[in-house]
Amino acid sequence: MNATATQEQSTSPEFCEGIQYFGENWPNFSELAAAPAIAQNQSAVSDSASAEAVYQTLLAADALRYLTLQVCGAKGSGHPGGFASSADAYAALVMLGHTNIVTEVGHHAPGFYSAMFLDTSLEAMGIKTVQQLRDRFRERHGLLGHLSGAIPGILAPAGPLGQGQHFAMAGAYLHRDTLFPFTMGDGGMGEPYILSSMMHFNTAYPQITNFLPVLIWNGYSQEHHAMVSTMSNEQMLAYWKGHGFKEVVLIDAKDFDDSGQQSAYVDSSYFSHEQRLAFTRAVIEGMDKAAQSALNGTLSCCIVKQMKGAGVHTVGSKSHNLYPGDTLDKPHIIEGLQRRALSPQAWELVRTNFQRAGGGPAAKTSVTEKELHIEPLQELTKQAFNLGEKAVPSTAMGALVAQVGKQDPRFVVTNADGNEASGMKNINEALMIRHPTEDALYHQGPDGQVYEPLNEDACAGLAAGLALFGSRGLWLSYESFAINGWPIIQTVSQAMAELRRKTPSTVCMFTAGALEQGRNGWTHQRPEIENYFAAMMRNGNTYPLFPYDANCIQVAYEWGTNSYNKTIAIMASKSPLPVYTDLEMAAEAVDKGAITLYESAAGENEIVFAVSGDMVFLPVFEAKDQLESQGYKVRIVAVVNPRRLYRPTDIAWDTVSEPDNAFMDDDHFNALFDGDVMIAVSGGPSATLEPVLLRTRAAKRDVFCWKRGETTASPAEIMQLNGITADDMCRRVIELSGK
Repeated sequence: MNATATQEQSTSPEFCEGIQYFGENWPNFSELAAAPAIAQNQSAVSDSASAEAVYQTLLAADALRYLTLQVCGAKGSGHPGGFASSADAYAALVMLGHTNIVTEVGHHAPGFYSAMFLDTSLEAMGIKTVQQLRDRFRERHGLLGHLSGAIPGILAPAGPLGQGQHFAMAGAYLHRDTLFPFTMGDGGMGEPYILSSMMHFNTAYPQITNFLPVLIWNGYSQEHHAMVSTMSNEQMLAYWKGHGFKEVVLIDAKDFDDSGQQSAYVDSSYFSHEQRLAFTRAVIEGMDKAAQSALNGTLSCCIVKQMKGAGVHTVGSKSHNLYPGDTLDKPHIIEGLQRRALSPQAWELVRTNFQRAGGGPAAKTSVTEKELHIEPLQELTKQAFNLGEKAVPSTAMGALVAQVGKQDPRFVVTNADGNEASGMKNINEALMIRHPTEDALYHQGPDGQVYEPLNEDACAGLAAGLALFGSRGLWLSYESFAINGWPIIQTVSQAMAELRRKTPSTVCMFTAGALEQGRNGWTHQRPEIENYFAAMMRNGNTYPLFPYDANCIQVAYEWGTNSYNKTIAIMASKSPLPVYTDLEMAAEAVDKGAITLYESAAGENEIVFAVSGDMVFLPVFEAKDQLESQGYKVRIVAVVNPRRLYRPTDIAWDTVSEPDNAFMDDDHFNALFDGDVMIAVSGGPSATLEPVLLRTRAAKRDVFCWKRGETTASPAEIMQLNGITADDMCRRVIELSGK
């Protein structure tokens, strides 16, 4: 069937330059491959059961396997095995015209790149031949080792397991007539929230079923047998049906094996040609059934069960990764490539089908390749709180969130722990919690815009997915629990930094900071998440914001909502706190990065407090009173947008989409922070104050910040436990000043 002789490059299409091995035409090639199964001006095969469609789907699967192995072998690096067992499923989706494919398996990257090469999407980045594909794999300005939205035709990033379903559901929410398949592997099955998040989404949005999980059940994870490898087919079917899936299509390669393989997981590439076609027929027909079911209102999935590494150099976990010794001149790599070698005519046919599938190359037809129209927002109506009065910051922001939702019907607010508990009941009252049970007492109903799965990953995932795909969203969480959802925000932040289009920023707001949560104890006192935000500031597109009062938070939320390709994380209290500035000054604070809230009219030994937070200003102002009584001059500076306080050279601002090079210059910085003594104060960890500590000229300085949590009766007591008190600050100022 497949010969192993290398043919002259001159006999093959130009794009095949770099292919090392070609084969002979398969049996019946002249009959079943006489013309592309996807006809000209069509986007899919006309009949998934036709012999031509089946035959050419198998050709496509082997083409994907060949390219995946050769690309990885060219660098002795990368992950061919997982995608190899999904090649039949991927090829079937393409032949059926469903090309808006995402994945939660970053290790499938070389296979996805191979698909983007075959449909010519990669020509947008100058990759026109297989040799160029090989050369630029795992190279800077090339094809990075895991998927990224920077690659033409790729819809979403992939790396951490368990994230693919979020992107698929976000796509389905925004594009109701398009199918969004996403592939997941045995490793992803080990992440228990995947199915539960889809179950919750289906309960909240029962009419949105146009996403299709495609489980590649291959028996292995990265370095060992998969935990789900012990399940029987019946148990696997029951598992999915138990999570609300009504149509579960399972195709088991074992049912077609005529090669005598003993494992429950078999490699279909060792079947006879006739049985390979029979298996492929089952895959494309099963995929078509599942896809049509999903598009027609039924929660559906497709499971393809076959051995990991099917059709490449080895199988099982040993196929997962190539190492430096796994190069193209090694016998086991050569043998794997030669087994998959196709004829030049077959390569031409496969490429033509891929170019036509879905209406054209993914780089031109994927939903993420153009900006999504969103409702323009009118200026939000802000409430001007009076100086000195007390107001709840989170509630003030909630009123603006409600306005966004009223203007933009696609806008979704996600929250796992309850808006009302965060002082944001006004969001629920205006937008309603989305729930099949209508109940006015709890502000819930089937058409609500507030999505509340009890899992922070699911909350962060949908909000981040909507932003990445071009729509507005908002993730609200307790600061304490945010860490459970932040990894996908980090993933999307990096993707947004690389996009070739504008998209609304990912906006988050975290309430109930550590200082408020005394009686709940350390379980609710975990501000270390702010260190995560702080580290990401240097990426270039991440902005943690620390509004100091109810006026400032309104400006901060509006600023974030009107920004693009950024991640905005707002920290705020749900307690009534003093108002320090008007809205105009608050806008200056957000834009410039910091602002003076108070400065003594007179005094000696100038003391500067650089403060990030809101409730933590209470002991700072107490310290100010004590110090002034002792003759000190005090300036209190609110650090609101610390990203703006770095030096331009500290931040990779010029490497990201929608670059922002607004940084406070030295003159303005020094005017704010110069003093005889500087005390940096944070209600959380100190990392958010790094830019101030880097740039200050104050030789005498210290930091007061979070240390650890404990059960306490009041915020004052938890601050005392952490040494963030007026007495502690004054004592240190006196020591440093030598007065």
